[in-house]
Amino acid sequence: MHNEADAAKARVTTMRAEPLREAGREADALDHAAAVYVELRPRLFGIAYRMLGSVAEAEDVLQEAWLRWQNTDRAAIANPAAFLATVTTRLAINVATSARARRESYIGPWLPEPIDTSLDPTVGAERGEALELAFLLLLERLTPTERAAYVLREAFVHPYAQIADILQLTPANARQLVSRARKRLTAARREPVDKGEHRRLLGTFLTAAQTGDIAALEDLFAADVVSTTDGDGAPGAARFPLAGVARVSRFVAAFAPRYWPGARFTWAEANGRAAVLVPGNRTDSTLVTIEGSPEGIHQVLWIVAPAKLRGFERSRSRAGSPGGGA
Repeated sequence: MHNEADAAKARVTTMRAEPLREAGREADALDHAAAVYVELRPRLFGIAYRMLGSVAEAEDVLQEAWLRWQNTDRAAIANPAAFLATVTTRLAINVATSARARRESYIGPWLPEPIDTSLDPTVGAERGEALELAFLLLLERLTPTERAAYVLREAFVHPYAQIADILQLTPANARQLVSRARKRLTAARREPVDKGEHRRLLGTFLTAAQTGDIAALEDLFAADVVSTTDGDGAPGAARFPLAGVARVSRFVAAFAPRYWPGARFTWAEANGRAAVLVPGNRTDSTLVTIEGSPEGIHQVLWIVAPAKLRGFERSRSRAGSPGGGA
């Protein structure tokens, strides 16, 4: 009798313990899934950010990718990196397609959102391609699918067969897509200068801008120079790009009396290139950077939009913290 009672008690104990063991197995599986995702996250962010030019949109894509990874049958996934890259890329293509319509309501010119890359200059990429602000702006000229193919190949060195799987193409079509995107970007892009020369050009520009020296500015600018201000309706932000040496020089010089005096700007690194943060009266600050080539400065980029400046400051905080990074 006692033996039967003991056996019954043992069965009850086992029945009660089984849900706990199952819960433990599920928790362990989720912990492993989280560890895999965290390890791959910089690379996934790099893909989404290059495709979208927006930290907020890239973060939204990664959040959805995590939910899909969390809810999928992970035991059936032989290559988690390939699975997550596929999910991230396809989500980013969808967002990029809808973003074009949303940006039609943007007030003034739209520029990619800058990020601090002082600790991670490639943002999860195997190569540093397609990260500079001016280059991200060029990527906007491509279709979302062309952009995805180019980023996967040139920044992350994905094999063409894998790009084809992600984009649901044949390998030959994937190769053709990358080639077409590369040709379009090469035709539109000036020969870049190295980081040292870029910083020198920016420093010389700042000196001329502070003094309102039109002649010095004209000497710095390439014939096709364009000044673009992303303010999204911020007071005082230029609503249209300005083009041409004379026009851009006068525009920059006009700010000298009220914009630069007493301004203690801070050097920073935005998207792998030197930039400066200039404190302002009506806005928190302005981020200024340039695109340079052997012919001089081709673009002056001004980020005044408050949301993008706050995002840049957050990325600087992450880059400066232990284990941080964009």
